[in-house]
Amino acid sequence: MKKISAVLTIVMLIAATAVASAPEQRDSTYQVAPKVPIKAYAFNLDDVRLLDGPFKDAMGRGEKYIMDLEPDRLLSRFREYAGLEPKGKIYGGWESQGISGHTLGHYLTACALAYAATGEKCYLERANYIVDELALCQKANGNGFVGGMPNGKKLFADVAAGKIETANFGLNGGWVPWYTMHKLYAGLVDVYKYCGNEKAKTVLIGLSDWACKLSENLTDEQFQSMLKCEYGGMNDAMANVFALTKEKKYFDLSLRFNDKKVFAPLLRNEDKLEGIHANTQIPKIVGAARQYELSGKEELRKMADFFWETVTQHHSFVNGGSGNAECFQRRGELHKHLSPVASETCGTYNMLKLTRHLFSWTADGRYADYYERALYNHILVTQDPKRGMLMYFCSLKPGHFHTYSSPYDAFWCCTGSGLENHVKYGDSIYFHDDEGLYVNLFIASELNWKEKGIKVRQETRFPNEPKTRLVLSCDNPITGKLRIRHPYWIDSAMQVTVNGKKVEAESQPRGFLTIDRNWADGDVVEVALPMKLRLEKMENCPSKAAIMYGPIVLAGQLGREGFSGKVPYSKYHMVYASMPTPDVPVLITNDKPIDQWVKKVPGDTLKFKTVGVGRPEDVSLIPFHEAHHQRFTVYWDLFTEAQWQEIKEEYEERLRLKRELEEKTVDVVTPDMQPERDHNYQGKGSATGRYHGKMYRHAYPGGWFSYDMMSLGEGPIGLTVTYWGGETGNRVFDIMVDGKKIATQKLSKDKPGEFFKVTYPIPEELTKGKEKITIRFQTHEGAMAGGLYEGRIVKMEKK
Repeated sequence: MKKISAVLTIVMLIAATAVASAPEQRDSTYQVAPKVPIKAYAFNLDDVRLLDGPFKDAMGRGEKYIMDLEPDRLLSRFREYAGLEPKGKIYGGWESQGISGHTLGHYLTACALAYAATGEKCYLERANYIVDELALCQKANGNGFVGGMPNGKKLFADVAAGKIETANFGLNGGWVPWYTMHKLYAGLVDVYKYCGNEKAKTVLIGLSDWACKLSENLTDEQFQSMLKCEYGGMNDAMANVFALTKEKKYFDLSLRFNDKKVFAPLLRNEDKLEGIHANTQIPKIVGAARQYELSGKEELRKMADFFWETVTQHHSFVNGGSGNAECFQRRGELHKHLSPVASETCGTYNMLKLTRHLFSWTADGRYADYYERALYNHILVTQDPKRGMLMYFCSLKPGHFHTYSSPYDAFWCCTGSGLENHVKYGDSIYFHDDEGLYVNLFIASELNWKEKGIKVRQETRFPNEPKTRLVLSCDNPITGKLRIRHPYWIDSAMQVTVNGKKVEAESQPRGFLTIDRNWADGDVVEVALPMKLRLEKMENCPSKAAIMYGPIVLAGQLGREGFSGKVPYSKYHMVYASMPTPDVPVLITNDKPIDQWVKKVPGDTLKFKTVGVGRPEDVSLIPFHEAHHQRFTVYWDLFTEAQWQEIKEEYEERLRLKRELEEKTVDVVTPDMQPERDHNYQGKGSATGRYHGKMYRHAYPGGWFSYDMMSLGEGPIGLTVTYWGGETGNRVFDIMVDGKKIATQKLSKDKPGEFFKVTYPIPEELTKGKEKITIRFQTHEGAMAGGLYEGRIVKMEKK
């Protein structure tokens, strides 16, 4: 008898790389096999087809957007900078800025994945066409290089000469050039892997040889200095090129791309993540995981394990996302960072990649549980069901709403990873080993395990129905193990039947129920998936909690205030960050069990309502992944009646002041990476730092910094700046609007121990008829400017 084992597993993907190269047992793409034990092998994406359900619907919208985009427009700068005539006009947004070219790499991966997931030739044709064009550009460049970022040849030539200047996500004046290059490397790997395109491998090797030559004369100190600028998963890319070719020089280069400053504390099991850019770090750890598989270096595995545990348990929100304004926050303080710019989509995209590796090594159900959480409550959330557009951040601000990209003017990092997210849902539903199959995700799909001559059809409407059904088809009887994930949210025994007979097998949450038997054609396995309501409280803040039903985060429906009948699409993800939000009800639960105050709405399995606990009113609850085109809340403030009466006046006054500020706000900027990019940060002799959990920017003597900010064009406005009240030293600076001084500020222990705000009226003659003004902070001689923690343009009353 042949043996079969089926493993269905959830794996998580995030940030700015292609599909994580989780080991496949019979993958002929890679010439270097894993040097570590693999407990669960991934299936190739072309082994799985989605069936009708929310994931297939999302995939269809994703496929449409892929086909709406024009390869020649994505290739425009690649041809231009290779000295060839562009065939299409460059797209807007980030593609017409300093990070141009990053989307093409993601697009290559998306086409390759879509081809594998559907078999449709249109995606193969697009991938092949782009590779042909890249080969022409590479030939024209003459040295193996091919790229689409401005001034790329010069900035990399400077790197090769040992000239390395990094600042604010810049390298030698370029915006994250290695990050952009990594997308291209990953895309070429995927086109070779999924499309069998040999020319993609040729271009990839030429580009990899260019990178080796570029860096061969750099000292370790110079190389590490270069890594201060975000570089995506270049260590992952070079590890995969090594696996494709067996050429050790590529693995050596992969190891050089390991950031010692970040890796060192992780190797000591120290959480030093506070304040650092989240999605800069996650791809580095994905790369370390791949290096572990190819080298067996145990310290790399330990580091990946510790990082995953730390991020998922202490730096992640209930939806599986992490970071606020793209940065990890202080451990145990997530409750202070529920904002419109929480949980960047790219971060979760890459966390899922890392999770996929870790599951392969362990077959541990904990990783599948996290994958499921993030897939349903973050990745699926990030696509607009009306137009298929994508999110940068998955807002968690109470009373806020989702903002989506525009189709041809955004091209954020999360647009690129979003192109991939929605066409690869089939890649982590099933895993296997020599004994059988793992089933981790309850997603309607069909697995074709060609090597074993068996198909498994999973028929389910989960989570809209609490069950799934597996139908097996095989030409000959097969003996093996079918392992079905026992989710963490089922705290009772799993109820499973085979051909109508109950299976007597034990399992524990976060594990698997195993059925070992002789399987025949037509066998049917039915799995009950009973879901319960529960609260997930925030670390160090038990009075703030999210409501869940099984694995599904429930969001409160709070109407469409401020929408003006329009769905918010934007070139810039921060545009809606400061829009006024309605007051969000609090829940007076009196510590009662949740099933006493949340009830299902009859006739709708996934719609609920609070009963008698909402102040000022009760609320309806729906799955977070359905809360589009409306205001919502995921986290709730919980009180007893006595607690509420004691805090009510203070709580409501705080909300009133917050809403008043939001209503006055025209624009807001903080010294975080993307907000500064959105506001055209410029400066000299300026730097950022972090204090009391907040980012600041200041300028040293002789320096300055500026932002472009929105103006009303008419009517009085002012600039409100947040400072730290304990500043010392010589800090005297002018504040200027379009070159005209409006104020001089001196900071010297103004309010020790607290932040404070100063509002500077802006003369109307400086703003009249203008949609944008430039705010500049200029040092006095021998003095510093700032630090600025927030700048806000506000409406002011006419005098």
